[in-house]
Amino acid sequence: MTLAIGVDIGGTKIAAGLVSASGEILEAVSEPTPDDSTKIPAIVADLVDRLTGDDRPVGVGIGAAGFVGEDRATVRFAPNIDWREEPLAAHVRALVDLPIVVENDANAAAWGEFRFGAGEDTDDLLLITVGTGIGGGIVHRGQLFRGGFGVAAEIGHMRVVPDGILCGCGQRGCYEQYGSGSALVRDARERVANEDPAAAAIAALADGDLSRISGPAVTKLAQEGDALSIELITELGRWIGEGAAVLATILDPSVIAIGGGVAAAGDLLLGPVVDAFETHLPARAHRPEAALRLAALGNEAGIIGAADLARVEPA
Repeated sequence: MTLAIGVDIGGTKIAAGLVSASGEILEAVSEPTPDDSTKIPAIVADLVDRLTGDDRPVGVGIGAAGFVGEDRATVRFAPNIDWREEPLAAHVRALVDLPIVVENDANAAAWGEFRFGAGEDTDDLLLITVGTGIGGGIVHRGQLFRGGFGVAAEIGHMRVVPDGILCGCGQRGCYEQYGSGSALVRDARERVANEDPAAAAIAALADGDLSRISGPAVTKLAQEGDALSIELITELGRWIGEGAAVLATILDPSVIAIGGGVAAAGDLLLGPVVDAFETHLPARAHRPEAALRLAALGNEAGIIGAADLARVEPA
């Protein structure tokens, strides 16, 4: 059995899994992400050691949020970890006697979905990951598209509203300021703060503390039939769908998969995404259309994809 290890380094947790050639996670371990980023390589090495048994893995794939260089070894910039030109592969390889491949986390998730999930039946996939922000990954003609410098598919920072809401990247009007879980939470909190009568169910959830309003909480209310929560999810889906239509005019993918935590809303989200996509796709009557689907692998996509990249694209 050809095994590989996938690691997903997040802002709060470092998760790792031993993954088979068919994309099955055979064993999983995790540790909290430390405040001190210099400790991360040692934690990754410990997780790899815990997952390495009698069958030696062929390599380790590491997914990290941020700009990963074309060398697939250096994290040029990470938004939630204090990394600037971080030689992550070298630091981990000093502790682990295995080939190391580093990839952007959304790229790794896109590869996982392409190989084993929503994109198994296509050679061209766009993954839009919707969580705190928006991430993206592109597979074109069966290859992961990284761009000229390794930082392609940062679609969350595509500007959709000139002079719009200020984004953490320093620009205004970025896609993720309108089509993300953070946008959903912001809008829900505003409705409660403005004492909107329609927000009674969300206000009860908050119980006087707006910080208790979260994306999963609003999603749960929507699934239970709360009208305002459904409206907020619908508006979120509209933004995602409009952005997907813009991206389709550039990339022309055959499949667009919607993943990330917000995708837990299921058809409540996907329906408005499809409606907005169809409304705003140019010359729709004269072109084949991408199939819009929910991602299939959930939060495991990054681990599965990173491990497979270590297997099929060894360092």
